[in-house]
Amino acid sequence: MEWARIEPQEGIWDKREIEHYKKVLRSAQNKGLKTFVTLHHFTNPLWFSKKGGWQNPKSARYFERYAKKCAEEFGEWMDVVLTINEPQVLTLMAYVKSTWPPQKKSFLKAILVQINFIRAHKKGYKAIKNVAEDLPVGIVKNIVWFEARPEKVNLTGKLVAKILTFGGCDFFLRPLKGYMDLIGVNYYFTEWLEGFKLKNLDGRVSDLGWRICPKGLEKVLLNLQKYNLPIYVTENGLADEKDSLREGFLRDMLEACSHALEKGVSLKGYFYWSLLDNFEWHEGYWPKFGLVEVDRENGLERIPRSSFDFYAKVCGGKR
Repeated sequence: MEWARIEPQEGIWDKREIEHYKKVLRSAQNKGLKTFVTLHHFTNPLWFSKKGGWQNPKSARYFERYAKKCAEEFGEWMDVVLTINEPQVLTLMAYVKSTWPPQKKSFLKAILVQINFIRAHKKGYKAIKNVAEDLPVGIVKNIVWFEARPEKVNLTGKLVAKILTFGGCDFFLRPLKGYMDLIGVNYYFTEWLEGFKLKNLDGRVSDLGWRICPKGLEKVLLNLQKYNLPIYVTENGLADEKDSLREGFLRDMLEACSHALEKGVSLKGYFYWSLLDNFEWHEGYWPKFGLVEVDRENGLERIPRSSFDFYAKVCGGKR
């Protein structure tokens, strides 16, 4: 869902846009699809941004009102609601690296924004449950797995890895205990550490330079087992314009999921990111994540890549 379309002005709901989303959801349901609906994926309404965005102490209440409206309007056509996508990524990119709007580099603001995201999820969760008690509600966390570089004694690296893994996972999820029916996990890469520095080993990387490490996905899933909740891999993919690595990537990542299942993880689903080539935020259109190419020079023609056929066979139980 795009919040700015549904609530273009504070407290004013756009009936035409609400009908648009109802049409999309009904169409999906009629085609036998399950709908996992995300309420917030990085972008904000202008009126919300002008009020300070996620720095505003009232931001959680604004989100609560929006979540309640979505539950009232779309509840019967949603199978799962995911309140916020990758809140710590937005915090990192906007308030630490200052790459994304509002580009305000500040450690204190980064902490405040994370606290407001936690508050927003809790309020949104309760608001949705008050409207549709049986509707499953979760949140989506991007989780990077950190490890000390393994081929040497690296005690500092081990300590730093534990701190960073906690900061990027449990720091955010622990306060949400009791306010999640499931956990969505976005996993893309593992980082190796030597002391305080990132020292990634040579190996397969995506077009964005992200290291391909299926074992890291298994470890992320095992680490989440302590929450005793259903888990969905809501994003896992790579930029690979030549489509030379994607088939092997899919096979290895799904094997990692299988290993996690064998060890008792309550893993309920896997979503490859993504079906189509997408707009990758500040990177633009050049990274190609899609199973299907989108030809932007030729009327947005859809061209399935070879990995599309491979994944279709996997989904159909033929691989």
